[in-house]
Amino acid sequence: MSTVLDFEKSIVELESKIAELKKFAGVEDYGLTKEISAMEDKAHKLMIKAYGSLTAWQRVQIARHEKRPQFLDYVSRLVEDFTPLAGDRQFGEDQAIVGGLGRFEGRSVVIMGHQKGTDLESRIRHNFGCARPEGYRKAARLMEMAHQFGLPVITLVNTPGAYPGVDAEERGQAEAIAKSIETCLKINVPMVSTIIGEGGSGGAIAIAVADTVMMLENSVYSVISPEGCASILWKDADKKEEAAAAQKLTAQDLLEFKIIDQIIPEKVGGAHRHAEETILTVGRYINSALKVYDGVEQHTFIAKRQQKFLQMGRL
Repeated sequence: MSTVLDFEKSIVELESKIAELKKFAGVEDYGLTKEISAMEDKAHKLMIKAYGSLTAWQRVQIARHEKRPQFLDYVSRLVEDFTPLAGDRQFGEDQAIVGGLGRFEGRSVVIMGHQKGTDLESRIRHNFGCARPEGYRKAARLMEMAHQFGLPVITLVNTPGAYPGVDAEERGQAEAIAKSIETCLKINVPMVSTIIGEGGSGGAIAIAVADTVMMLENSVYSVISPEGCASILWKDADKKEEAAAAQKLTAQDLLEFKIIDQIIPEKVGGAHRHAEETILTVGRYINSALKVYDGVEQHTFIAKRQQKFLQMGRL
């Protein structure tokens, strides 16, 4: 059973009643058609009201929803002939970041992103989307390959953050993240990044220093989780809602601060309710972003990308 968000409980309860009534109506109408229609209308209005006034913390909850489409969902729907490439050529393979070659809208691309997993087994295998150093070194390797063969890079970000374990630190986690960021800034090909869920700390920015950075409407992007922020500033993780508001981590906030370039709209109810439509919408936005760079001289990408990020935070 999927997670029910706090602010969606009344809607989910109503939808459950509608589903039960439809079962009876499917056997014999019993005069339920009109009642079902009225309840569906009420549920839709409740959904519009709830999603029309979301708090920052509620958007965090939506961004983390287990039914939200993940990297491999996007790849299976949008990318033809996807060939995953594994390993960092130094230590091993990290499946928190999945990447490889494929064809997107007729063009050859390098595409990579975080995969959290969909059940206990796959979540353990993908380490809940928290990459170790070999994941970031693999990302850098794939970006260097894209640079060598003149292929655009597409990244889909969805991670709570880089894995903080002792083994990761022993193998140079900070250096691997820094190297991945450096590689983003050194490749002479178009790079488009989309935050599709959580964009947590250096674990996210390591593959998101792109020419175009987009966010789904209900995704979040921050230097630390609200719980972590609350624990540090207030010594109380329960102040996570206050922290989320203070962090300005929503797509709306970040567009205003010019940290991102574009917001991709989600249908009312969020991506976890409209996975297929969300995936196709993201595909259209990525395709439009890549088309902007068609015909752009290759040698100009590095300087423009570096200047873009150097300007952030300057008055």
